Amino acid sequence: MTKTLITLAVTALLAGCSLAPTYERPAAPVTPAWPQGDAYQPTAASTADGKQAYDVQWREFIADEQLEKLVELALANNRDLRVSILNIEAARAQYGVQRADRVPGLNASVGQTAQRVPDNLSATGDGYITRQYTAGLGIPAFELDFFGRVKNLSEAALQQYLGTEEARRSQQISLVAEVANAWLTLAADQERLRLAQDTLKSQQISYELSKRRFEAGATSGLDMYEAQTSVETARSDVAVYTAQVAADQNALALLAGAPVPAELLPQGTLQPVTQLADLPAGLPSDVLQRRPDVLVAERTLQANNANIGVARAAFFPSISLTASAGAMSSDLSNLFKAGADTWSFMPQLNLPIFAGGRNQANLDLAKANRDIAVAQYEKAIQSAFREVSDALAQRGTLDERVASQAALVEASGKSYRIHEQRYQKGAESYLNALVSQRTLYAAQQTYISARLAKASNQVTLYKVLGGGWQ
Repeated sequence: MTKTLITLAVTALLAGCSLAPTYERPAAPVTPAWPQGDAYQPTAASTADGKQAYDVQWREFIADEQLEKLVELALANNRDLRVSILNIEAARAQYGVQRADRVPGLNASVGQTAQRVPDNLSATGDGYITRQYTAGLGIPAFELDFFGRVKNLSEAALQQYLGTEEARRSQQISLVAEVANAWLTLAADQERLRLAQDTLKSQQISYELSKRRFEAGATSGLDMYEAQTSVETARSDVAVYTAQVAADQNALALLAGAPVPAELLPQGTLQPVTQLADLPAGLPSDVLQRRPDVLVAERTLQANNANIGVARAAFFPSISLTASAGAMSSDLSNLFKAGADTWSFMPQLNLPIFAGGRNQANLDLAKANRDIAVAQYEKAIQSAFREVSDALAQRGTLDERVASQAALVEASGKSYRIHEQRYQKGAESYLNALVSQRTLYAAQQTYISARLAKASNQVTLYKVLGGGWQ
């Protein structure tokens, strides 16, 4: 062990080396291809113009002008994003502090020292005052970084700063996705509210017809009460979705960080508002390593790797230099005259001999933190792979789901119209028409949910692929 330390010390003195391990990016712990199977669509290499999904900037991704303006409002006012930006400023300042330690400082000083000698200590028996004036330039204790301690501290601070940059980018991508999803949810709930209102109007007409027939003695009260249950159900749904639309608008205002102008809200119809390029070709690891949250994990790993170099440097001597040069005189008028110059030079060597195991414990801690960061980086890759795989599975089945639900709405509508006509002609009771109406209403609600899921899936893919953010 002693011979190894001596060898490293000599090498460091000659080369001014860093004792941090050479950084190597860990292998991505995911399969070498995107998932395949019945739930997944074949992946394309790129779009017609050669852009891949993660290269699409948010302004290209958002196809609706109203939503684009709303995203701009959120990017300017959202408080979570503002905190991320301020965190970058703090990390940049911390990096500046660490980087400043790599160059010697220079201080200027001007001073006076005055002292009164008492009568009983004076050779003449009379007290007197002595004065001393100084002026000069000085270099405070500056560490000669033979073993890379200061360099690695600066490197760790740099990686932390870059990590906050990536965190802000991740926050911005998430904000774009959240605003888009909230906007789509509001549009879907507006459509559900309108469907409930239309259903209420329709059922009120049927109820009035049943009521007149009952009052005329043409039918029993059963048809009237069954029609009334449909009316009250629709009335309840109108109240529920009215409140939900208001809650959706409040959610948008929170994301935007400011009141949302009415002209930027959806107009009651759920429609496609985004456009996403095809899934990028290449290995999952190549794509996922572009995600900002994965890059944050890697920056943390690199910072912990540099901290190992800091801990290793504690085993070796450290040399600091303090120097000053200037002038000194007992008379201010003679301070800058010939013969008043003075200087001092104070090199200091600190050699660690015994620290009770502190240095070794710090090195073990640095290595453990590095290993933890490796595991966190690998987990970030695995989580990202899972998120993309889930989104791709949804993407591969949503078209069939939407088409099936549209066909169900059409078939349910035809069934309801037939039973409604038969009821109005007196050919059957209102029960069959009521069952058909409820089936149609449920199918229409589910159809809205399926279309919302398809639109939201586009947003999710944009986010989990680390979509463009500028």
